[in-house]
Amino acid sequence: MKHIKKTITTCLAALCLTAQAYATSVPEVKWDSKSLIIDGRRVVPVMGEVHFSRIPATEWKDEVRKMKEGGVTIIATYVFWNHIEEQEGIFNWSGQRDLRRFIEICKEEQLPVILRIGPFCHGEVRNGGIPDWVFATGCKTRSQDPVFLSFVDKLYRQIFSQIQGLQWKDGGPLMACQFDNEYRGSGDYLMALKRIAKGIGFDLPFYTRTGWPELSKPVPFGEMLPLYGDYADGFWERSIEETAGNYFKAFNFKAFRSSTAIATEQLGKQKEQLNEGDEQYPYFTCELGGGMMQAYHRRPFVYPEDAYSMALVKLGSGSNLLGYYMYHGGTNPEGLTWLNEMQRTIATNYNDMPVKNYDFQAPLGEFGQTLPHYYQLRKLHLFMHDYGEMLAPMEATFPCPQDISKGDDSFLRWSYRSQDNSAFIFINNYERLQNLSAKRGVRLSACGVKLPKLNIPAGTMCILPVNIDGIRYATAQIIAKRDGKIYMEQIKGIPTTIAMQNGKVLKNLKPQGTTKPVCGNIYLLTSQEAERLFLPPHAKEDIRIEVEYSKVKEAGQLRKITIGAKGVAEEPTDEDFDNAAVYKITLPSEAISKSNRLLSIEYQGDCARLYANGKLIADQFQYGRPFMFGLWRLPEGTTELELRILPLQPDMPVYLPREADKTAGEGVKRIYVQCKKSFITPIDSSNS
Repeated sequence: MKHIKKTITTCLAALCLTAQAYATSVPEVKWDSKSLIIDGRRVVPVMGEVHFSRIPATEWKDEVRKMKEGGVTIIATYVFWNHIEEQEGIFNWSGQRDLRRFIEICKEEQLPVILRIGPFCHGEVRNGGIPDWVFATGCKTRSQDPVFLSFVDKLYRQIFSQIQGLQWKDGGPLMACQFDNEYRGSGDYLMALKRIAKGIGFDLPFYTRTGWPELSKPVPFGEMLPLYGDYADGFWERSIEETAGNYFKAFNFKAFRSSTAIATEQLGKQKEQLNEGDEQYPYFTCELGGGMMQAYHRRPFVYPEDAYSMALVKLGSGSNLLGYYMYHGGTNPEGLTWLNEMQRTIATNYNDMPVKNYDFQAPLGEFGQTLPHYYQLRKLHLFMHDYGEMLAPMEATFPCPQDISKGDDSFLRWSYRSQDNSAFIFINNYERLQNLSAKRGVRLSACGVKLPKLNIPAGTMCILPVNIDGIRYATAQIIAKRDGKIYMEQIKGIPTTIAMQNGKVLKNLKPQGTTKPVCGNIYLLTSQEAERLFLPPHAKEDIRIEVEYSKVKEAGQLRKITIGAKGVAEEPTDEDFDNAAVYKITLPSEAISKSNRLLSIEYQGDCARLYANGKLIADQFQYGRPFMFGLWRLPEGTTELELRILPLQPDMPVYLPREADKTAGEGVKRIYVQCKKSFITPIDSSNS
């Protein structure tokens, strides 16, 4: 047992970007046009976004460790100004707002941190994070207005007080920070923010900004690295039609780095154009959709394959840092007012978001539950860690068209990255909600090596090696390389052939797991084995406790659904929920006596709220997945909950996905408790 624990610990440490360096000296961080360089070694990091102020502080350590186990090697987090200074001059760094403690935990887990310090963040919070009182002063926000910058100076000084001694140069984890977010004006404003930060004492290896939209005036080269993103769908679309927008472009290999689909409600139609000189920076992302939230008017249901496909496509298109937004969901904290974005607020009022819920359908959900793409993405993360130094300098080649139409099924989408005589071939025969067909008799080649004709099944996404570690080519996905052993995954529907550089060719190989090689030092795994490679055995606890409930009040008169200031349906008010149907939920003692129990509510209706002792604790816009709550967060002694459901109305101006129950009215189908540690989403992903 001691030997097993030691092996697991070693493997987890290997996933960390700078694990060994932390224990010795401060590692040098540099960058060039290709990648980050840590202590002279090229790396291809995995950055996962989690918002510390949206998770109870008592859960931080477990959740950060879980992110690390998923292959995340850099933590990204926003500092929401109005979470810490709702009232002018009164800063609150206590409890789940304790930034310093969160960064200290990241240090303990040997994970570097990129801090997104605003002042504007968005993140679907009220006013984009800028406090109400700032607007009351009449100053021009997100500008070089001296009054606004004086407020920013105070904010940055407060943030600096939290990170003193934790900067990279001090041996701490804070590697970089981002200024503002999705800013489209003059780069002079961003440079003003940087001067304030530097003057206060911020001294970091590099600084970042979002690479979209194009600035009206660029920042000087080298001052801030632009980071990009892509999403499978967007709650911010004004349309309520399925697959609205041009998110389909995220599923095709292309040289253009940015997305023209992000933040269309704010930025409008965007051209495929970068700031001059941005192509000289390394290709990094900070907002690759790990999932998607639901706005009241648009409620996408995303699939695990969406996130995996986009990540693989970004790697195959030349990206050398995958940053997921979000990687871990959360819950809006309590404040003097609701802290969610809505059309009725002063600014950033484009969408009506849930009051509490910010689950985002992320790999790690609102309560830390692992969704299927947590494990699927982990395969890519292992590959990026173990083969990053080889992958980073490789140039991307695009044999197929880069400008396609939605659902284009006329060719197999593939690319390859190569240097010298080695390459990785990236295949993506998937597009969200488009059912791409199988491709037969495909001939792939790279670096002069031709693979045999292949039949590529629908939905196939994989990475094949060419002239890598003694392998001339293989029709299995390369996953990891540890202790001289190479681990590969058999691709469903594709017979495994491994051709060695010594001329030996092995065909129709079958997975033998991690204990028996199929050839020399090569181990062939099933997909399930690949997803859990190097993780401890899964101690599953099969808990499914049915929960008693009773209806205590019928729904009253249907509310009138109004169209808000931004031209989309408005969410219900607190008063609207006074007319909701009300159910009493009686919790079994075995559900509340454990610290890892999830309450799951399957219901019919428009949206729902959950109350404990009269206090709102959770909410959801119905979109096809159960309404959930982590019971360990309940006040001690709570044995009953109140559930309020507003009926779904006919012909609502709302996009509901295929998986949602579109039946008018309301009702509870089932309420049950399950174990978070063995959580499995009750609804299978489907793209049909």
